[in-house]
Amino acid sequence: MAQYELLLPKMGESVAEATIIKWLKQPGDMIELDDTILEIATDKVDSEVPSPIAGKLVKQLFKEDEVVQVGAVIAIIETGANAAVTPAAESPVETVVPQEQADAVLTQIPGTAQLLSNDQAEDTPNQGSDRFYSPLVKNIAAQENIELSELDSISGTGAEGRLTKDDLLNYIQQKIGGSLKKESAPVTAAAAAVTASQPAASTAKAAPAVSVSGGDEIIEMDRMRRLIADHMVMSVQNAPHVTSFVEADVTNMVMWREKVKRNFEKRENEKITFTPIFVEAVTKAIKDFPMINVSVNGTQIIKKRDINIGMAAALPSGNLIVPVIKNADQMNLLGLTKSVNDLAVRARNSKLKPDETQGGTFTLTNVGSFGNVMGTPIINQPQVAILAVGAIKKKPAVLETEYGDVIAIRHMMFLSLSYDHRVVDGSLGGSFVRRVADYLENWDVNREI
Repeated sequence: MAQYELLLPKMGESVAEATIIKWLKQPGDMIELDDTILEIATDKVDSEVPSPIAGKLVKQLFKEDEVVQVGAVIAIIETGANAAVTPAAESPVETVVPQEQADAVLTQIPGTAQLLSNDQAEDTPNQGSDRFYSPLVKNIAAQENIELSELDSISGTGAEGRLTKDDLLNYIQQKIGGSLKKESAPVTAAAAAVTASQPAASTAKAAPAVSVSGGDEIIEMDRMRRLIADHMVMSVQNAPHVTSFVEADVTNMVMWREKVKRNFEKRENEKITFTPIFVEAVTKAIKDFPMINVSVNGTQIIKKRDINIGMAAALPSGNLIVPVIKNADQMNLLGLTKSVNDLAVRARNSKLKPDETQGGTFTLTNVGSFGNVMGTPIINQPQVAILAVGAIKKKPAVLETEYGDVIAIRHMMFLSLSYDHRVVDGSLGGSFVRRVADYLENWDVNREI
């Protein structure tokens, strides 16, 4: 009998590790080709790992809730082949439960979110230390100028006392808050910037007591909701939020869609919604005001070359995910429509890939889909702005004509832009959202698609 080493497959760029959620096959179980062996979770999505070979599972090398590096051997499968089987380096992964992130950073501290390249993601022991550190942990330590001796002194919660990403981030947060001994390594500029922008972090208070009566139901947050909660709190603590509002007359846009939607659906076999129109208007406005397409790293402003638009999508579970349209400015309206529909369908059906929730530079959320006329969305870090579009309502409005002002029934909607006041002032934020509204108001009713 030959033995096959099942590796933790690569799940996309910048994904260096995953947590084992549940083993679906136990030692001794027979496995068919493409049978799901276990479920794993990354910072972005939950996924299933199918078997690339038929055989019998003889050994599990990691327990549930343990963190595993990409490329590590996670199980041994005994096959009926007479010769040794060469393991596949990249087994296919089918995403089953997407996780938040409308494009969340790998870590919650500016300066520690550099993405690992493929050659950095190898599991190699550290030079000069008997303790193993993952590439992600080493990358964060290097960014924060934490020496190997200091790393060795930090207690870990991973398998066999391994130091995990969360252990290191908690350590850095504690050091920023001044709760560690004075002889600890000095705080870096990036970490100092966090202290300046997160006064609440250093003066954290205990959560208020919650009374529970006999008839109350206690519901434990699932993993995705915990990630969303942490990400939202981090965003509010990290960035001073300001929201600007504009009301737009989108009558021409509504009339155009009504005119073309039936022929479009008949021709393309899919519907055209308002979302791709909003995305197109946003990309045009970003080109006019490129400093809205930035992120902040300490005292540095990183101006993004690509325009990658995240679109917040509500899942059947009630949770939220933000698939990303990469290089949205390079697509025409037909291409944007197909991308929006494809991502929306696969998000609802839990078929998104990890890379499709990463790399966003600006986020769009449609609160109008819930009947809301406006909202004050929270910025999807590390971005600096997020646009909410409200419900389109028929309203009486004053129109200026060559014969004088008249009152007419028009299709009106509110646009709400929340932005990071550290780097986006009212002039830029207000001008940007006004420009988006201008593109929507000036829609060509005779446009072809």
